Amino acid sequence: MVRRRVAITGLGLASPYGGDLADFFTRLCAGESAVRHLLTDDQPRPLSIPFVACPGFDADAALGKPLAAMMDRFAQLGMAAAFNAWDAAGLVRTAGDESRDDWGVSWGTALGGTLAYEKGYRELWQRGRERLSPLSVLLGMNNAANAHISIQLGLGGVSTSHTVACASSAVAIGEAFRRVRSGEATIMVTGGSDVPQAYGVARAWEALRVMAPGDAETSPAACRPFAADRRGLVLGEGGAALVLEDRDHALARGATIHGEIVGYGASCDHSHLVRPEAAGQIRALQAALADAGLAADDIDYINAHGTATAEGDPVEVAALRTVFGERAKTLPVSATKSMHGHLLGAAGAIEAIASVLALRDDVLPPTVNLADNLDPACSGVEHLTVARQGAAPRAALSNSFAFGGSNAVLVFRAVRQ
Repeated sequence: MVRRRVAITGLGLASPYGGDLADFFTRLCAGESAVRHLLTDDQPRPLSIPFVACPGFDADAALGKPLAAMMDRFAQLGMAAAFNAWDAAGLVRTAGDESRDDWGVSWGTALGGTLAYEKGYRELWQRGRERLSPLSVLLGMNNAANAHISIQLGLGGVSTSHTVACASSAVAIGEAFRRVRSGEATIMVTGGSDVPQAYGVARAWEALRVMAPGDAETSPAACRPFAADRRGLVLGEGGAALVLEDRDHALARGATIHGEIVGYGASCDHSHLVRPEAAGQIRALQAALADAGLAADDIDYINAHGTATAEGDPVEVAALRTVFGERAKTLPVSATKSMHGHLLGAAGAIEAIASVLALRDDVLPPTVNLADNLDPACSGVEHLTVARQGAAPRAALSNSFAFGGSNAVLVFRAVRQ
């Protein structure tokens, strides 16, 4: 079977910093936290949690009011990110183009249109309404984002959504990569979006006791992956998208290539719903390296899953130490969730973008809130606490390890002009 090279020709997001792609990466490398304090007026008990929102995101301005009205916020964020990636790839928004019958979408979301359903419950139970909007089902379905992307961009190939908890968009990207590499698709729009600030969702995460506490003053430093005093994860909303393209097709049309995706590995711990296991992560890491045809010494950066939970962080580092051996001690690792939060189903996509930009721009972003405070159980790799420039990284891994034991690892390679 022919294995085609897969280029990354478009990157786009609905940024947790509120700006564009360049602004996102500049702030990330500067160690700037996007975490803020969220205080709602919900009754009987308001939410008061650290949270990452997309400040200034205006769906009507980004999508047009008629289109935005057809979408729940998760789909709005995803569509905006996809439009940004598509435009950045130099592709034309022409719906219904028959030449796009092998161009498709592979999207990730953990929650889908949860906000739409929660709004429905409030309307029925709190306000006494007897009927809901006829758009409710269309707003709430998990495949709404990829369906709208397919329609708006005229993509007649596969259109799928992947719901794999925190690994959703990493799995979506991996599956899109396989389709392009095999020749099944010429172009795939892939990524993910999620909006976890629904009251019931936030309360459910709170009940697990894995969310970091914080107030208006302390929230920006609430997420502390690998730190001895870490208290848990910080939820965030957002959307992130990549355009994956057959490299020969990209070169023929003169597209800018930001990097290549060269490997994907997946596994399941098959042991516990919420407790991670190093053995499963090791299998995913090894599978990704083998798929890419790379050795441990070829990897120069790892964007860790790093959620800042008590159990998760040491297990991930233990897996890295096993797979990379002596190389692990000098292997740069960072958890960018410390700044942009945990976007659940969109986490793998925003971290994939961070990894691609790290290779392209030769700047490795840091883990913040970690300096001089490393948990000894998380030692054995080189934790970056400030950005590193000039390392000329050749290849990077992006890890996504989800509840349910689902693990996904993506491998990216730099393109040097």
